[in-house]
Amino acid sequence: MSTTLDDILTRIVPSLRTDLAVTVVADGESVDADALAVPVPSDGAVPDVLGVDLPALERAGFTPEVGKAIAFPSSQQPVLVAVGVGQVGRLGAAEVRDAAAAFARAVPQDARLATRIPVNDALSARDSAAAVVEGIVLARYRYSLRSEHRGPVALRSIVLVAPDDAVEEARAGVARGLATSRAACLARDLAACPAGLLTATRLGEIAEALAAESRLEVEVHDKAAVVEMGLGGLLGVNKGSVEEPRMIVLRYVPEGEPTGHLAFVGKGVMYDSGGISLKPGDLSHSQMKNDMTGAGNILAAMSVIAELGATAQVTGYLMCTDNMPSGSAMQLGDVLTIRGGRTVEVLNTDAEGRLVMADALVLAVEEGADAIVDIATLTGQCLRTLGEEVAGLFANDDDLASQVVAAAEHTDEQVWRLPLVRSYRAELDSEIADMKNMGGANGGSIHAALFLEEFVAGTPWAHLDIAGTAQSSAERGWVNKGPTAFGARLLVELALGFARRR
Repeated sequence: MSTTLDDILTRIVPSLRTDLAVTVVADGESVDADALAVPVPSDGAVPDVLGVDLPALERAGFTPEVGKAIAFPSSQQPVLVAVGVGQVGRLGAAEVRDAAAAFARAVPQDARLATRIPVNDALSARDSAAAVVEGIVLARYRYSLRSEHRGPVALRSIVLVAPDDAVEEARAGVARGLATSRAACLARDLAACPAGLLTATRLGEIAEALAAESRLEVEVHDKAAVVEMGLGGLLGVNKGSVEEPRMIVLRYVPEGEPTGHLAFVGKGVMYDSGGISLKPGDLSHSQMKNDMTGAGNILAAMSVIAELGATAQVTGYLMCTDNMPSGSAMQLGDVLTIRGGRTVEVLNTDAEGRLVMADALVLAVEEGADAIVDIATLTGQCLRTLGEEVAGLFANDDDLASQVVAAAEHTDEQVWRLPLVRSYRAELDSEIADMKNMGGANGGSIHAALFLEEFVAGTPWAHLDIAGTAQSSAERGWVNKGPTAFGARLLVELALGFARRR
């Protein structure tokens, strides 16, 4: 494969090279589109333009609840699509996003879509427009390395119809929705790309290309630099791989005095075989290319925060390596020295994410971050506890945890705060090192969080375990089957609202 920048950007991250126009028009202006969404409320009449009543729609399998949509075949344009919106007065951004996604899925071969944006006392035109754009773009997202195109056609344009007095507000929402959608699509690209194409080295090249376009500073540290910095966790996990590790550091500094310094730490295990603790030979291996989702989410989120006007300084640490078995691989019983000197006995080489992130947590503390948020596909136990729709949240600081929860609610990426049970820390004690990388058979997600907390030195810290939410087994709303980019939009929202505690 060619290593030219153009090849990297067009094959590995095709979302960066899409061309989508989104415009806002006022009520009464003409609309040029292939398909037009017609909202159908559950607490009102069916719009006359559809030419049918609710019983007729129900006989066709449609109900006016959020997430339902049905297209009316026509030889004329635009095709009309009945879209359920539930009770109009109760519509929030989450419902609008899901309704827009249902509309987009109902007309997969139409490239030019149009819809009215709903507004009520609790839903501004800005938030509504952003949610519509996100719903349509994310529902129609596809990643493909096929030689011939299959599936939905690429979106060319979206037209939003807004109330006369809310056109400019809606345009501001469009700008935000496009940025957050672009971040999520980029994160999905990275998670979906086969590990043979997206190595740690290549992710560093992508980061350098994005930084040049996103007002970010970037440092890509190769293996020699990682050795020099004493990043023993990253080096230990990398021992079995023929691919060099990379630590990628992204820095965003706003114009003017920063309102705070927020650090993101992401697990970037480009392929996780489990190492010597080899995973079973089942379908779990096909998903292990997405074990770098945390790092990918951070890269994607930071690529848009400058254009959205973040006022805090943000530093992202992407800890990237394969975890492979070989004659040189990390072995059970090995003791690694994390940056700063703490030693870790390795009892399971498949508990590697916490090892690579530990080095970065120490670096974030050294740089004086006001708060640290790490994100990782970390534990299968979190998937079994919370399923595919809710991520685990651990934190040592209630204020930071509240900020993460607020960002999650805004983006409709659900999190649930789990306890840091201090008595479980004893299960990480080692007889020969400062600690082990595994606890007992139960409470694995808590053990992992307690392990990570050891390296933050009391700095306000939150940990997002996205092992369950990073991959979806089915389409739902704006989430597609496959990599979800869960967390990318959440991190954007968190960065935009972050300020150091006074």
